[in-house]
Amino acid sequence: MQELINQITTTLRGMWKYRRLGVFVAWLVAIAGAVGVMLMPNHYEASARVYVDTQSILRPLMSGLAVQPNVDQQVAMLSRTLISRPTVERLVRMADLDLGTRDKAERERLIVNVTQALAIRSTGRDNLYTLSYRGDSPDQALRVVQALMTIFVESSLGDSRTDSESARRFIEEQIKNYEAKLTEAETRLKDFRLRNLELQSQGGGDMATRLGELNNTLSQARLELREAESAREAARRQLEAARSSMQAGSSGPVGFATPELDARLDALKRNLDALLQRYTEQHPDVINTRKLIGELEAQKKREIAELQRAAAANPGRPVIEGNPALVELSRIQSAAEVQAASLRSRVAEYEARVARARQLMTAAPQIEAEQAQLNRDYEVHRKNYEDLVARRESITISGELGSTSRLADFRVIDPPRANDKPVAPNRVLLLPVALLLALGAGGGVAFLMSQVRPVFFDGSSLRHAVDLPLLGVVGLVRSETVRQRERRSLRRFLLALVALLVLFAAGMVLLTYQPTLGL
Repeated sequence: MQELINQITTTLRGMWKYRRLGVFVAWLVAIAGAVGVMLMPNHYEASARVYVDTQSILRPLMSGLAVQPNVDQQVAMLSRTLISRPTVERLVRMADLDLGTRDKAERERLIVNVTQALAIRSTGRDNLYTLSYRGDSPDQALRVVQALMTIFVESSLGDSRTDSESARRFIEEQIKNYEAKLTEAETRLKDFRLRNLELQSQGGGDMATRLGELNNTLSQARLELREAESAREAARRQLEAARSSMQAGSSGPVGFATPELDARLDALKRNLDALLQRYTEQHPDVINTRKLIGELEAQKKREIAELQRAAAANPGRPVIEGNPALVELSRIQSAAEVQAASLRSRVAEYEARVARARQLMTAAPQIEAEQAQLNRDYEVHRKNYEDLVARRESITISGELGSTSRLADFRVIDPPRANDKPVAPNRVLLLPVALLLALGAGGGVAFLMSQVRPVFFDGSSLRHAVDLPLLGVVGLVRSETVRQRERRSLRRFLLALVALLVLFAAGMVLLTYQPTLGL
């Protein structure tokens, strides 16, 4: 520790030897620094505050009908990306900053300087933005801020319309593509169905289901055929039995019958019995009923007589064929024959269909797989087409909404204004920095000289430096003249140092009360 203290003391004593040179260098650096600070150009700042209101009543009303962008996110992103080269070039033209440029290099430097001087600051959640610019004059800064605010508002609206139009054009192209794909899929599906009409079923089932349906239908047709054949055989047996009984008793008129007249006579006789139970023989209804019965019996006798004459005139005709009961039985048998024949044809047709279906069962899996693929492609294209059409309508509504109303309202809180006082450079702060640099430069020069031309102040440091034996030390006895000269030198050093500090302090005070000094 003592060695470190000795080194520091030796270094300070060596620097003290060159104090005059250090003060001189400090004065030179201080003067140069002060002149540089005073000659720095002034910069004036213009600013404006804009509030973006994104809480529009149309947003909840149009929810689900129109595409609503995140306006807060768009404005925030715009505030971070607005200061770009195209924007700065447009700003330079609008504010007439490029009037004094002579070549491309000067224009490039101007664009770089303007980009560095622009600033857009946000307060965060309040959507409050501050636009500022630092220029060489208040008028220039004011023009730039006004142009920047115009670009800020126009960019937020123009980008939304541009995005909407781009999205609409893209969806229109996709709709045309899917229309062509849908038409092609419909054509392929139609051709497939025309080629495989026999495999199509009403219920849309596969070939196995259709074969099962055909088997069920064939079984039902066979059952109906057996029923019809049974009915035909029963009718035939009844007809043969009736003919046999009629042939056995065909010698007399008993073989002739009038079923219709017999039925009417039976009904009238039952009615007469009912009337006689309530009335006498002289009642008009009883008399009329007996009269009708008599007329019908006479008519029956005439018809039987006509049948007997017809039988006598045609002896080869069987008598039993003229019997209405036999005629009815013969008609029933004929109908049963016709129905049985029809059902046999139906059974034959269904058997042929079942056989054809069984033959097609080998090719049915491949055909059904192809049909499923065609249906799947068609459904995919149809769904995508319908979704694109719905999105196109949504974008149309969004575009009309954006053209007729504004989802974000820009409100100017503080209009663009420029301060008459410069905001930079801060000379009151830069002057102490120049003073510190000057003092550091003076001390650095003194330290450098003490190291270049070192001086030994005691025997130990000399012995340590040369590594040789020290025979003795001769002390210096200062005379009064030497002491006076050293005191005068110290006073001059302190006076020069104090003068430097006072001069800088006076300059700082002067700049504090007159900030435009040196412009």
